[in-house]
Amino acid sequence: MDDAALLSLFDRDMREGARPDGPGARVERVGAVVRRTAPGHGWNGILWSGLEAADADAVIAEQVAYFTELEREFEWKLYGHDRPADLGQRLAAAGFTPEPEETLMIGETAALTLDAGPPEGVRIVPVTDRAGVDLVAGVHERAFDADASWLRGQLLDRLADCPGTVVAVLALAGEEPVSAARLELTPGTRFAGLWGGGTVRGWRGRGIYRALVAHRARVAADRGYPYLQVDASDQSRPILERLGFASLTSTTPYRFAPV
Repeated sequence: MDDAALLSLFDRDMREGARPDGPGARVERVGAVVRRTAPGHGWNGILWSGLEAADADAVIAEQVAYFTELEREFEWKLYGHDRPADLGQRLAAAGFTPEPEETLMIGETAALTLDAGPPEGVRIVPVTDRAGVDLVAGVHERAFDADASWLRGQLLDRLADCPGTVVAVLALAGEEPVSAARLELTPGTRFAGLWGGGTVRGWRGRGIYRALVAHRARVAADRGYPYLQVDASDQSRPILERLGFASLTSTTPYRFAPV
């Protein structure tokens, strides 16, 4: 499948045709947007839009009003091929804050290089309980210098209520957690998502991230998902390219916090 066809398939499966994928999650199409709402620690935002220049500002205002009434922060997930071409500027003008741009990369599980293992002295273990979730959150905070309370809550909710939709893993050097990542699975779709791959300082550049990607890709393949999707940073994109992922378009989260 060529890149254009693969991007179209991704849009149909994971954006315009998105399905609920977590505890209490709801996905609905309202006019020219598909939005997801979820309670607690769940993700709220716009997954897809098909806007025209003439109505874009009005639709943006409608979504701001909707989530403001719910008193929830939300994200408008903008992709490089979304229209109108100035949608990002319109979101910024409406009070959204853009986060760093990433690259949407997709790999066919059957064609990826999956023989990468962790370096000597490091092992990969599954996360199945609260203690493991706490370790994952701790790695996230050390790797990204960011609060991980939302991740802790989200993983606990999913493991308790929808265990088949997430696979979380830790890389341990002895008993020290040095890297963590998760694989998100939406039943009925063809794409599994790679999220949260982070390695603490002092352990980077040793192939741990690559090993965690390969490990999760093997899990996705075993569970029947033909494609893997990841929003890649500039640091992870070269590693993913060497494993066989293709860069399809840019993706930028635009966040809105009701006053």
